Amino acid sequence: MTEACTDRLDALLMHFPVRARMFHAGPICGVASFEAGGEGGQLHLVRAGLLEVVHAAGRPLRINEPTLLLYPRPVARRFVSDRDDPATTTCANLHFEGGAANPIASALPDVVVLPLAGIDGVDHSLSLLLDEAASDNCGRREMIDRLFEVVLIQVLRHLMETGQLESGMLAGLSHPRLRKAMVAMHEQPAERWSLEDLAGVAGMSRSVFASTFHGIVGITPAAYLQAWRIRLAQAALQQGRPLKVIATEVGYGSEAALSRAFKAQCQVSPREWQKRGARAA
Repeated sequence: MTEACTDRLDALLMHFPVRARMFHAGPICGVASFEAGGEGGQLHLVRAGLLEVVHAAGRPLRINEPTLLLYPRPVARRFVSDRDDPATTTCANLHFEGGAANPIASALPDVVVLPLAGIDGVDHSLSLLLDEAASDNCGRREMIDRLFEVVLIQVLRHLMETGQLESGMLAGLSHPRLRKAMVAMHEQPAERWSLEDLAGVAGMSRSVFASTFHGIVGITPAAYLQAWRIRLAQAALQQGRPLKVIATEVGYGSEAALSRAFKAQCQVSPREWQKRGARAA
């Protein structure tokens, strides 16, 4: 089971890695506010105490046991710590490579709340992370940051294995048959995948595969493949790689073919998209 989960994430994390950076370890005194602006997300480990989490909409969350809170995108919220039993937290900022186009960040809900006791296999990583946070060991900061990244991978595995996501990319990767076709697209984007080919990889009939894929992932297999190829092209453009080389690597026969698909997906040409990114930087 663990090997299959790792395979589902390998191509995603290779092309769109996530980096963590710890910014807090200790008690929360009173109220801590987080704004919705900026980029990136945050991961909070509530280690002990009571914590109320207030969002703009919905009822406040009351955390009264060790819990993980994952925000893949900036969300306005307030953490209110109980004065008699203040919450102790260890927190990290998350940088998703590719920003808003990162497929992992965009596939997750605004907030994921998981009691630590319910996340399989995370005990050892958390023990190491919290021990390092309380120490003054050489290399402590880098160790903690890498351990936060390990915990995030374990959370993604947990979400897929427990089927907690009902739609989208990660829900598709949770499906015992669809995931085979999705991993094939992720790992071999330049292949000339037909609907029949993908259905065969999934071990399903053409019609059942198409309807199941659309019902769970939310788009057709062809649209998913194009979106994945364009995301890879965007990542390569950010690295300054030649468009002609990118076109071949992501499954388009020429710069013109990639440009047409890119414009259909993003409403601008690859070069204009690249210029906008440079201006934003």
